[in-house]
Formats: sequence, C-alpha cells, structure tokens
Amino acid sequence: MNMEFLRKLPTPQEIKTLYPLNSELAKVKEKNDEEIRKVFTGESDKFILVIGPCSADREDAVIDYIKRLRIVQDQVADQIIIIPRIYTNKPRTTGAGYKGMLHQPNPLSDPDMLKGLVAIRKLHMRALEEAGFSCADEMLYPENHRYLSDLLSYVAVGARSVEDQQHRLTASGLDIPVGMKNPTSGDLSVMMNSINAAQHSHTFIYRGWEVVSKGNDTAHAILRGYVDKRGQSHPNYHYEDLIQVHELYEKSGLLNPAVIVDTNHSNSNKKWLEQIRIAKEVLHSIKSSEKVYKMVKGLMIESYIEDGSQKADECVYGKSITDPCLGWEKTEQLIFDIAEIRRNK
Repeated sequence: MNMEFLRKLPTPQEIKTLYPLNSELAKVKEKNDEEIRKVFTGESDKFILVIGPCSADREDAVIDYIKRLRIVQDQVADQIIIIPRIYTNKPRTTGAGYKGMLHQPNPLSDPDMLKGLVAIRKLHMRALEEAGFSCADEMLYPENHRYLSDLLSYVAVGARSVEDQQHRLTASGLDIPVGMKNPTSGDLSVMMNSINAAQHSHTFIYRGWEVVSKGNDTAHAILRGYVDKRGQSHPNYHYEDLIQVHELYEKSGLLNPAVIVDTNHSNSNKKWLEQIRIAKEVLHSIKSSEKVYKMVKGLMIESYIEDGSQKADECVYGKSITDPCLGWEKTEQLIFDIAEIRRNK
C-alpha cells in the first residue's frame, strides 16, 4: 500500500476511560436529548437552531462563543432550543486545506491525530460542563463517531457524504437526530434515500464488529442549496422548495418528516450576511403554511465571534478560518428576532 502506518491510535473506549463523562453530565445530556427528540417527533413545537462556527478551530474562542449562547438560550427558552455547532472535522472539496481540529488541534502546526482525538473530546466535554450544551458535530468519518458518542446531541451528514453507504448505515445505529444534507448536485432523491436507509435496521461491519442497527426514526433532511453543472450555486430554501420536500415526504412513508434549513453554503452562495434574510424568509414560509410549519424544525446557521473569515495565520480571535460566519452582535440579534417572530406566530 502507498501509505505509511505511523502509530496505532487508542480505541474510543480507551479515550473515554482517560476522559470520562460523569453521571451528572450524562443526565444533562439525556435531558437535552429528550427535549430535542420531542421537536423531531412533533411533541414539542420549539424551534431548533444548530448554530456556531463553520469549524471549531481553537478551544478558547469556541468556549467563549458557547458561553455567550448559553446566556441567550436562557432568554429564548420558551421558543428555541440551541444546539451549538462544534464541527471538529472539515470536508475539503479538493482534499487541501484545514481539515479541522481532529487533524490539527493547532491550525498552525502539523497534523497530529492523537492530540486531535483528545482535543475534540475535551472541547465537547467543556461545552457540556461549562454551558450545559451537548452539541452538534459533522459525521465526516463514521468510525470516529464512537469517540464522541456519549457527548453529542445532533449529528449532520454532509453533502459529500450523504450517498456513502457507511454513513447511512452508521446513522441508522445512532439514537440522536441525524440530519442528511442534500448532495451538492441538489438531487433530493439522494437525500430522501439516505433518510430512508438511516430509518431502517441493517447488519453491517462497524469498527471490526458485526453489528445490527435498530434504525433511527429521527433521521431527517437538511436543505443546503446546490451547485449546477456550470458551478453556479442555487438555493433550495424557498417556499416552493419546502412544499416539494413535503410532497416527497408524503410519498415516502418515512417517520417524523422533518427539515432543517441551512442558511449558508449554496443557499447563501457563502454570502454570510444573507443568512439573516434567509432565516427570516424561512420563518415567513412557516407562518404561511401549516404543512411547512409542522415539517420545518429549525435552521442551521454559521456564526462566530467576529464577522467574516480569515486565513489561519492571521490569528484573529473568534474569526472563522474556513467559511465566513456572522459575528456575535448580528447572531445575538438574529436569535432574539427569531424568538419574537415565533412568539407572534
């Protein structure tokens, strides 16, 4: 094989033993999981915001941001459930660039996967311990999920991964909501097939074991826009798009029809300020249709402390080194606006 085997990494159980989750924090996560699940099953009409940096690049700034979210969450708890994004793996279209904290716990240093495994677990644990949030992460590498499986309350499967069999089968074995993004091509049938696969039981190989999954009835859709054959971005968050997904759900017979709308990526053409307008348009669509109201469970928003983005070596505290994000002041106001719109529904 054309690769060098550097070292054998600890198993998830070994990492969890070194950095264990105590029973008190486990109860906090269990409570969060229950509240989030009720939104996806329709037992709760609260609105979910999966919100945070495009990538978790440094522990201090991410925890600072999440503590700010905690203060806001307490003020909008009657309407909104915040699930902070702590995305520790980053898919790269060409394979080049910063691949996330798992690969580089220090973005300016060489990759170190052992340090990365420890860093991502410690970061998610701090969010739970210091702010009471069990967070969201992207399942870029299905076999790595076990390193964080006792800490996460939400998982996203990205646009480049949604057709992959191992992602679909692993999602079917998780007991938390898993959002399946539409692929970059925009083919909604791919997304729906992925949800279908995730909602059913499967026998497959996982981390060297033969396993049987039970099916995940809260696997659902994430609309993130798409790119056409000419490389141009197109949105799929408009009212007509939401109605189309509702019709697909009706034909599918899938459990708990649900959509999260991603306000960035191809929906905004990565024009990060557009996220504010897009969020409010989706809320207007929700108010315009009972069907859309019941199906759209929330939004995914890319947000950090500072507006925009930067190169990794610029080292501006709390500014994204991957996709540009909304800064804190705009984020805080948007959350308050969403809560107020929801109160006046």
